[in-house]
Amino acid sequence: MNTGKIIFSQVMDHLPMHTFRRCVQRYNGHYKVKRFSCFDQYLCMSFAQLTYRESLRDIEACLRAQQNKLYHMGIRSNVSRSTLADASENRDWRIYADFAQSLINTARSLYIHDDFGIELNNTVYALDSSTIDLCLSSFPWASFRSTKGAVKLHTLLDLRGSIPTFIHISDGKLHDVNILDELTPEPGAFYIMDRAYLDFTRLHVLTLCASFFVLRAKSNLQSKRLYSHPVDRTSGLICDQTIVLTGINSSKEYPDKLRRIKYFDADTQKRFVFLTNNFSLPALTITQLYKSRWQVELFFKWIKQHLRIKKFYGTSENAVKSQIWIAVSVYLLIAIIKKRLKIELSLYTILQILSVTVLERMSILQILTSSDYNV
Repeated sequence: MNTGKIIFSQVMDHLPMHTFRRCVQRYNGHYKVKRFSCFDQYLCMSFAQLTYRESLRDIEACLRAQQNKLYHMGIRSNVSRSTLADASENRDWRIYADFAQSLINTARSLYIHDDFGIELNNTVYALDSSTIDLCLSSFPWASFRSTKGAVKLHTLLDLRGSIPTFIHISDGKLHDVNILDELTPEPGAFYIMDRAYLDFTRLHVLTLCASFFVLRAKSNLQSKRLYSHPVDRTSGLICDQTIVLTGINSSKEYPDKLRRIKYFDADTQKRFVFLTNNFSLPALTITQLYKSRWQVELFFKWIKQHLRIKKFYGTSENAVKSQIWIAVSVYLLIAIIKKRLKIELSLYTILQILSVTVLERMSILQILTSSDYNV
């Protein structure tokens, strides 16, 4: 690595520029643009994510204070608040969504052999959503309740490496279960979900596509037991049964057999009932798979705490989606750098170090490995 480069430039060197240019061209991002390109916007917004800038005025002040370093950061135009606002308003957010998707593919290939705590060769996804509250008067397009606005991040997380493989940004009113219609089921993969996604018509589509699901059953489930399988009750398992649905509608929506597993968690003193269409894995492994769903909750907590996606630099739908997708791409970029440079530090620690050294002239590898950090 060239130690003459500032660290911000070294971080951005890991971006696939040919892919970014294709994304810009795909959505005609430079139509009538004479200066301040889409990449200039991306660099400014990435700088804001890495250094925790609070507003466009904050971004403008910080970058203007480092005017002599803008060229070395890759920014080829003057930075002003109005220019940033116009770019966020008018540059198609799909440019940054498609670019983030390319980074997702890169990150997944790097983390494909990572362990997530369960010995399983199949790909395992956790599906969930997180709500970001907004002021309805400032964000009238983000309808949620009569006096409250919100956007939802519907996320499919690959548990190997905690890489988001699918993200859909909607208003707060969209019910979680509708996102199942947007997914392309992967044969052999496991989809771990909570009860909000219990829709037997949609679950049967997963079965027809040779995908597996694990989710909690509702208390009013109408079913008939066909077989009971032996279980080790000392492990917390109560029963492992093969069932068919007997409800008037549910039996038509899901005519195949299902597996019902009841489990008592000694830590929480709660009893759980799981449904799955996988009949080959041990019952205890099914319960462990559902427990691993918590990783998607940790992902939401992490990005809300450490990236700027709760306070937005613009109020339009395009500005909000652009900011979220750029934030996601920064998360993915740090994950890629961590793997490529074989850094043992956590993503949080790497972000904290970069936030105060991003304009220094030294090797990024040196600054991330020169001291003993608390990972």
